[in-house]
Amino acid sequence: MNDDLRITLFGTGTPVPLVERMGCSVLVEGGDDRVIIDCGRGAAQRINQTNVPLKEIDTVFLTHLHYDHCVGIPDLWLTGWLYGRLCPVSVFGPSGTSDMVSNLARAFQVDVHVRRDLDEKFDPQGAIITGTDTQPGFVYQKGNITVESFAVDHHPVPGAVGYVVSYGGRKAVFSGDTRYMPSMAAIAKNADLLVHEIAAPGAIWKRSESIGRDPIHTRAIIDHHATPEQVTDIFSEARPRLAAFYHIVGGPGAEEEVFAATKKFYDGKFLIPDDLTTITIGDEVTIEAMGNETNSPKWLSS
Repeated sequence: MNDDLRITLFGTGTPVPLVERMGCSVLVEGGDDRVIIDCGRGAAQRINQTNVPLKEIDTVFLTHLHYDHCVGIPDLWLTGWLYGRLCPVSVFGPSGTSDMVSNLARAFQVDVHVRRDLDEKFDPQGAIITGTDTQPGFVYQKGNITVESFAVDHHPVPGAVGYVVSYGGRKAVFSGDTRYMPSMAAIAKNADLLVHEIAAPGAIWKRSESIGRDPIHTRAIIDHHATPEQVTDIFSEARPRLAAFYHIVGGPGAEEEVFAATKKFYDGKFLIPDDLTTITIGDEVTIEAMGNETNSPKWLSS
């Protein structure tokens, strides 16, 4: 068995509809087994840009039910079926996941009926989608991949979680959306990879002023997330082999702000990945930036 753990960041963005940073979605592969964490805007398009068959992704874990983390589910489900998936899609997430998925199934029942019963007559199993409500501490096994959820602080969003994924002795931690949470360092202690959400306060304020956003709203956005100075405290204590950021909240200049602040306060190896960056965790940790001409990531420090 190849014990390399592969992580591909399909989407590293936020609700802002940017082509270069799609909504949050992360593929985790161990051997022949695959799961995705979150399924934001553009997940199916990003999958289609890789060599991963869309039909082979059937297990989704949600960190929370903000739309930018789950709006890609119908596309993944139905397009995967169109491309030949022969089994149901299973979605796991906080309370409300089951209701959301049931309502999605109802919303698309006409399309499913036509494709299953009248026109192409696709396999009925591929038309099924199920949703399961879980609690922090939920553990799921898919082949040799183990996925475990833990509570995070994305106040006032109820039930938000992050995930620890293990495979072949490798460990990757994904924060989901969260404010600064000191316990994250213990959860990610000596992990091979910690991927943490991030907010760039300077870029957020600049963008907010340019669009006339209420300062109260701007402050609330910052308070819902973690700043570079806060996350570097976590990195410094956890000491992962590689630290990385996703769900980069800000606007023009956010990457520069996050990179400079992190470099100032953290002496370990860290990365601000572009969409479609693949991180392979084996004896070495390697990084491939698929959308980059040189396959070398722009925002990498060691």
